[in-house]
Amino acid sequence: MKIIIFAALNNVNTVVQNILDSIVKEGIKSIYKIDLEKVEFQETRKDFEGDITIVVFPLLKQIKGNPVEIANQIGSYVKEHADIVTGFNVVKGFLNLVITDSYYVDYFNEVSDFIDFGKVKEKSGAMMVEYSSPNTNKPLHLGHIRNNLLGYSVAEILSASGKKVYKTQIINDRGIHICKSMIAWLKYGEGKTPESTGLKGDKLVGNYYVKFDQEYKKEIGNLVAEGKSEEEAKKQAPILLEAQEMLLKWEAGDQETVSLWKKMNEWVYKGFDQSYKELGVDFDTNYFESNTYLLGKEVVAEGLKKGVFYKKEDGSVWIDLTDEGLDEKIVLRADGTAVYMTQDIGTAIQRLKDFPDIEGLVYTVGNEQDYHFKVLFLILKKMGFEWAQNLHHLSYGMVDLPEGKMKSREGTVVDADDLMSEMTRTAGEISEELGKLEGYTALEKQGLYKIIGLGALKYFILKVDPKKRILFDPKESIDFNGNTGPFIQYTYARIQSILRKANFVNKERIGVDTLHPKEKELLKLLQTYPVIIQNAAENLSPALVANFTYELVKSYNSFYQSVPIFGAAKEADKVLRVQLSYAVSCVIKSSFKLLGIEVPERM
Repeated sequence: MKIIIFAALNNVNTVVQNILDSIVKEGIKSIYKIDLEKVEFQETRKDFEGDITIVVFPLLKQIKGNPVEIANQIGSYVKEHADIVTGFNVVKGFLNLVITDSYYVDYFNEVSDFIDFGKVKEKSGAMMVEYSSPNTNKPLHLGHIRNNLLGYSVAEILSASGKKVYKTQIINDRGIHICKSMIAWLKYGEGKTPESTGLKGDKLVGNYYVKFDQEYKKEIGNLVAEGKSEEEAKKQAPILLEAQEMLLKWEAGDQETVSLWKKMNEWVYKGFDQSYKELGVDFDTNYFESNTYLLGKEVVAEGLKKGVFYKKEDGSVWIDLTDEGLDEKIVLRADGTAVYMTQDIGTAIQRLKDFPDIEGLVYTVGNEQDYHFKVLFLILKKMGFEWAQNLHHLSYGMVDLPEGKMKSREGTVVDADDLMSEMTRTAGEISEELGKLEGYTALEKQGLYKIIGLGALKYFILKVDPKKRILFDPKESIDFNGNTGPFIQYTYARIQSILRKANFVNKERIGVDTLHPKEKELLKLLQTYPVIIQNAAENLSPALVANFTYELVKSYNSFYQSVPIFGAAKEADKVLRVQLSYAVSCVIKSSFKLLGIEVPERM
């Protein structure tokens, strides 16, 4: 994974940078007889005149002299030899270059349409992005929301950057946790189904997972009262023993057990599908742990022959990674059964067999699994798989609510469906208080509440660097001011109102030579959008797209407040400002689509 380039950190216009780079190097060679490898550019600070800045201090290693004098000499050369530079100024060791207005107008005219601006249409290379990874014993929760939003957005960004992308999930549909829900349903369910109860299937099954835990704790309490130690009671509780027996039956292929397992899992899958649709995410393919848990054993056998793994006296198989700063890791138990690592090794290899054009995989998994993925990727490299160089763990922090942590066994999980409904309701309450939706029908309002509420949720989560932990406050996220989804959505809707008033049809060529500073600022920002997409793809970070969009919207609102559009003195200025508004709206819609967020035409 490449580190984010210096230009993106400073929002410097890389198109301009690329034009100037060779000219600056030619100037330094002409003046100082030195072949310079790298010119350091950054965005000009807002309190200085200029559009792009050359940092002179790094040159002092090769050029002896006063940095101000050096900067002035380079500036004079660049102004003389670069048509796009109209002037410069020097502040200490910083050379601030002023780019001609006509350059930005010409660039704007060259873009035939801003609808797909910044996206690479020709696909080269394929990536698979895994996200969600739910368990079939409970509904999706708040943690799954961040996982899904990140995975889906990264897939969309990779696609926009020019990659063919496969979106996938692996569903944890086997194991003791599934059997716990099954046993509880058999004992206490009285034959209830999603149809008979009106509950989504994942909710119904999740309720019995909670019920199991409740009964399990009761039985532990009874056994402790009879004189057992707590540890003994935990192991000997009858309901747990029943679940363990059921797992053995499932693994042995017992027809009745497998039939119940399939029935309850189907309930859950239908529930998941509803949640995914509401959240606005999708998948191209699914993998099921019940089909993959035996994968990897043959790879371990092959690794033993190659000397990648070694066998201990008890028959268990391990890998020694101490030379790489890790530790020893088991890959096969003494009884020959696989561990999660074995399964993940086999699943990765299987995916490359299923999709031979894949060049790399992205795993969207919480940061508690950082170590697991370091080991997994290292094992696959040691096994000689070249594609293992392109395996990435999209690690992310937890999401907390003001009320505290979640515990799924106790039924205190923040349910994903409930949170989405709450966001829609809260958006409605705030919109009504502000009088934002006057003149809308009840049905239209409900649709907008959903767009605003889910937009607020998604933006709040995606604007934060994935690695950081989030404290999510629903009400704080639904604010029509500041760095929020609704603020950006409202700006987009305002622009649509302007375009309707302008009766905008086709993009006309702009015949303006001199720009208002606010117009120039917007054009400069628009020009950076393609590199923002590429940087977001390189760094697997939707936050780069989200925060760029906020900066663009802030700039547009400043432009809107400062520059008359329909009251422009010249027709050419009016055309430019309408076209500029259109371009900004296209980029807002495009960037929000990469984040999985809708934008309303009216608001």
